[in-house]
Amino acid sequence: MNTAAAPQRRIVVAISGASGAVYGVRLLQMLRDIPGVQTHLTVSNAGYLNLRQELDMGPEQLHPLADVVYPVADVGAAIASGSFAASGMVVAPCSMRTLGSVAHALSDNLIARAADVMLKERRRLVLMVRETPLHLAHLRNMTAATEMGAIVFPPVPAFYQRPSTIDELVTHSVSRVIDLLGLPQPDAPRWGGLHTPSNVLPFEAPRREP
Repeated sequence: MNTAAAPQRRIVVAISGASGAVYGVRLLQMLRDIPGVQTHLTVSNAGYLNLRQELDMGPEQLHPLADVVYPVADVGAAIASGSFAASGMVVAPCSMRTLGSVAHALSDNLIARAADVMLKERRRLVLMVRETPLHLAHLRNMTAATEMGAIVFPPVPAFYQRPSTIDELVTHSVSRVIDLLGLPQPDAPRWGGLHTPSNVLPFEAPRREP
């Protein structure tokens, strides 16, 4: 009988300097609870600043959430090579600078290089872009990244589940991202269709008189 353990699915997580560091943290927390997933983390310098500013969190609290952590300047790290068998990558959040680096294949730090590897190897890359309003260069970079195979996923709040806390909003967005990675989430809330109360009549447009 073959007793070898099933191979782990490696997911690269990057936290860049956009607002919304909580998305990256929650992603690591949720991936940690999925059996067979191994996380590989890299964080930009601005990402660490935002972790402090928004969550009062430093490397000593963040790093234990991941299986492996790489310095963002280490462009020779394992995740910088296509021979590293990663299943996918999420940049959460993704700053406009990181988006631009990905869209133009600059590979100027480990986040951009690892993302470039995902694209050239035709693997899943999800960019949780965070900025508003958007100017033309932002939109063109999103188009370029999409044309190369990335998924641009702004963490837009969904209110149809009637969230009562910020935590629920964040968790819902991250659950959608994990779905895109093809990972199991048996407890994730799912949309079951619109339920109209019996005392509410369907809307009908008023008829115009001939």
